[in-house]
Amino acid sequence: MDAYLSAERAGTAAAAAPPGGAKAEDALVALTHLVDADLAACNRLILEQMQSPVALIPQLAAHIVAAGGKRLRPLLTLAAARLCGYAGARHVGLAACVEFIHTATLLHDDVVDESALRRGQASANALFGNKASVLVGDFLFARAFQLMVDDGSLKVLAILSRAAATIAEGEVLQLVTQNDTETTEAQYLQVIEGKTAALFAAATRVGAIVASRPVAEEEALDAYGRNLGIAFQLVDDALDYAAEQEQLGKTVGDDFREGKITLPVLLAYARGNEHERAFWRRTLEQREQAETDLPEAQALILRHGALRDTFARARGYGGAALAALGVFPPSAERRALEGIVAFCIERAR
Repeated sequence: MDAYLSAERAGTAAAAAPPGGAKAEDALVALTHLVDADLAACNRLILEQMQSPVALIPQLAAHIVAAGGKRLRPLLTLAAARLCGYAGARHVGLAACVEFIHTATLLHDDVVDESALRRGQASANALFGNKASVLVGDFLFARAFQLMVDDGSLKVLAILSRAAATIAEGEVLQLVTQNDTETTEAQYLQVIEGKTAALFAAATRVGAIVASRPVAEEEALDAYGRNLGIAFQLVDDALDYAAEQEQLGKTVGDDFREGKITLPVLLAYARGNEHERAFWRRTLEQREQAETDLPEAQALILRHGALRDTFARARGYGGAALAALGVFPPSAERRALEGIVAFCIERAR
């Protein structure tokens, strides 16, 4: 558990002094500071709920939690509740629940993708094996549902359990469309709405529910989270082709190596000539890749403006997220949530 606490302290220090004075990071710092006490309580609850007499469970869970991450989803739950004027403590348990759902999906995703790294460190499946990663992911899902039940709201349970099912559907759909260059943009959007946006939407919507706010505010926060999640994933998919790993803090080219069909690929494929399409079919469908293929893929994506247009789409969804917050009066919480839109979109800059 010391690794978990150390990672929390390191994450706070990194956020307090973003490299290069990155303005996008300032929005995350502002949101974190705004809900600092709530986040500390959430982290304590996460630590408590990770415990088990089976030693491998807290050991493996602590490894992935300590690997970093910005706790963006639980931060959204905490901020949304405060935006709605909530003054109780239920949002802390629900924020922990959201983080457990997210962490469980990461464990499962790394097994499915056969990933060796997670946020620059050895993935849990690489260290502990696939079986242990899947089973501890199941444990974290179970903990999430225990927290939902502890909250006592059937409405909250319905929203978060539906989000968990939708995430699984999105991941399965991604598996079905993987390596298929005939995937449509509609199918791609269905994937990212499921695997990413659904949890963002649920994370923010429950903030209005615990505060007993009108349905219009619930729906506004749902729309904010959903559009933010789509924008976040669009940027993530663009970053896989956009720059050097050292600049971005993530492994460049993973999606390409795994044959994932993302919007930059779809755009480049649609705009390319037959020779270029044959390249995409060889590398993504047949998975025949040489060392020079990733640079070639990056060049094709740049040549056809696929990165530019993917970022433009992300900005469009970001604008929709900002518009959704218009039903709320100006406040520090609203400004912080607006800033997170810029954070999610400008991570590459």
